[in-house]
Amino acid sequence: MANKPFAKFTEKIEKGAKKKERIRQEKKKIRSETKAYFDKKKAERYALRTQHGATDSSQSTRGSQENRPAPIQKTDNRKPIIAAPPAAKKTGAKLPVTKIPDPALPAKPAKVQEQMPLNKYLAHAGICSRRDAADIVKSGKVMVNDQKITEPGYKVKHGDEVKVAGKKITAQKNLVYILLNKPKDFITTTEDPQGRKTVLDIVKNATTERVYPIGRLDRNTTGVLLLTNDGELAQKLSHPSYEVRKIYEVTLDRQVSKKDFDTIAEGVMLDDGFVQPDALAYPDAKNKHVIGIEIHSGRNRIVRRIFEKLGYDVRNLDRVMYANLTKKNVDRGKWRMLSEKEVRLLKFLNASYNRKSAAADR
Repeated sequence: MANKPFAKFTEKIEKGAKKKERIRQEKKKIRSETKAYFDKKKAERYALRTQHGATDSSQSTRGSQENRPAPIQKTDNRKPIIAAPPAAKKTGAKLPVTKIPDPALPAKPAKVQEQMPLNKYLAHAGICSRRDAADIVKSGKVMVNDQKITEPGYKVKHGDEVKVAGKKITAQKNLVYILLNKPKDFITTTEDPQGRKTVLDIVKNATTERVYPIGRLDRNTTGVLLLTNDGELAQKLSHPSYEVRKIYEVTLDRQVSKKDFDTIAEGVMLDDGFVQPDALAYPDAKNKHVIGIEIHSGRNRIVRRIFEKLGYDVRNLDRVMYANLTKKNVDRGKWRMLSEKEVRLLKFLNASYNRKSAAADR
């Protein structure tokens, strides 16, 4: 007992790599013995199961051949039950099920052919928005299968031939969305009889699809403009019920007085009705020649007319935001394609507001 405290000085103790190697070998031996034990048990169980299985199989085969009942034949109108043979039950194999038509049940209706309203078809063809398409149809310029159609809701079926002003059109499959930073001296139309430059001249190399602008900007108004061949989205963004937000930066010939600022903020009466901005502010408090205005009205030249009503001359009008899209990183006269996320946000723009409005109307 007295020598135990000094055992470490007298006994030879393994250290370092030798100790690690000894422990490793011991663990290896234990694992090997454990594996051998379970392999032996597994082999014994397999041999026992095989022996019993052979005996049961011979007895069951002999008994099934002698005592197997005849299959039951159904005589009523219900679907017969097709029983799987014993071999399939034993192996678990799945057999193909033959469906027998039941004469007592009604036949399934034929698949309804896909149809589309004519004005929607024109919009998908990139002719114009659905609202403008309705006017084109009513004017008698549209032929379906060489028959003049004046009802915008007429259903166009797959394979129908549709012509507008004698030119055959087809609905677009590849939808395109372009954001343009519009410069001055370009008009927002698809074509101009006077030969003036249009916004389509700027984006002519952007796509082979036929696109058109959503809404309008005056010839001398600059800023954010969307072009697309998606008629449904164009209809949505153009409809007043969606209240699409627009922000303009207005440069005037003189400073806006406090009185006029308050008057505009409270709303002014124009020739076509009352209008009140959603917001009004100075981008730079030191420069009151420039004012920012947010508005959702889609009336023609609405911003210019607000300030002209109070005697101001609009020197420059720039739309800096439209439907939450800005001209950031897009130089004047340049364009870019919208991302998938931007398109998705546009399609669900103000969706909750409109659901509430529809519920209130009901």
